[in-house]
Amino acid sequence: MKSINTSPPSTTATVTVTPIGTGRPWLARLPPGLFAIVFGLLGLAGAWRRLGVLESGYADIVAAALLHIGTAVLELLLLFWIVKFVRHQGDVQKDFAHPVHGAMLSLMSLTVLLSVAMWLPMYPKYQDVAASITFAALMLQGVIAWRVVVRAATGDLPADMVTPALYLPPVGGGLIGALALNALGSHGWAVLLFGMGIGAWALLELRVLNRLFAGPLPPPLRPTLGVEIAPAPVATLVAAALWPDLPADVLLIGLGISCGPLIAVLARWRWWTNVPFSAGFWSFSFPIAAFASVIVEAVRRGGWPMEVAIGAVLAASTVIGYLAVRTLILLFRGRLLPPG
Repeated sequence: MKSINTSPPSTTATVTVTPIGTGRPWLARLPPGLFAIVFGLLGLAGAWRRLGVLESGYADIVAAALLHIGTAVLELLLLFWIVKFVRHQGDVQKDFAHPVHGAMLSLMSLTVLLSVAMWLPMYPKYQDVAASITFAALMLQGVIAWRVVVRAATGDLPADMVTPALYLPPVGGGLIGALALNALGSHGWAVLLFGMGIGAWALLELRVLNRLFAGPLPPPLRPTLGVEIAPAPVATLVAAALWPDLPADVLLIGLGISCGPLIAVLARWRWWTNVPFSAGFWSFSFPIAAFASVIVEAVRRGGWPMEVAIGAVLAASTVIGYLAVRTLILLFRGRLLPPG
């Protein structure tokens, strides 16, 4: 006869295993690419400020509003990242080690350098503070740029991770760093850094273009295509700041060179229009704002019709305004950050 088990049912609770990669706090998932929002807003503020030189009044008001909004967002993101570094150091280390996220971490220091270049002319008495901030930002930029160049030059970079985002640390650091140093009055060092940025562009250009001509990027990386547009117009804009007497014809050459990457990105429109919108599309914002700024400078130096400058700034404002609206929609829907 079979014995009957009369022991009470087990009261052991069922263990639910959370899959790896889920349930992470929102702060741990905060991507470095969000600093591109600040980059775009500050760049657009610069375009409106230059327009204000030609048409004072409303342009100065718009420039000041954009500058304050961009700076406020920058301060908020910096605060979040300080807390993230303290509470989620492992996630920060993973970002730094990642081929793409590591490069995009440089947006943090780039936005700080750009804000120094924009605020210091209005408050020159804070030059010593600005110099310390600039030095710290350049050091961080240098560390990230060194890592990118080493990985690209030694073949340690996976082919599917070669994206225009690689331009940000060495090229962006050289060009935007030159703007900050020029605002500090260190023209010679600014010119040297400008040359380093141009050299880094030449070093990486062939590698990046070979990858882009080989076929589409993985869908999550396609929003970084906007960075491909950046080097030429940003370099032209920085040259205009370093040499105020540069004639309009030279700026036109820079704009002509800028049209090549722009056309190439537009030709790949199917690559980046068939992926869901994300904050990564802010990679288009600063290059477009730089385009507008260069056009305004060319109009001012060439004595051309004001309508050309106004049209360029309004076009850039429309694109960046669209990005802002779509980003706010993502924020309100709780989809701004990558899933846990």
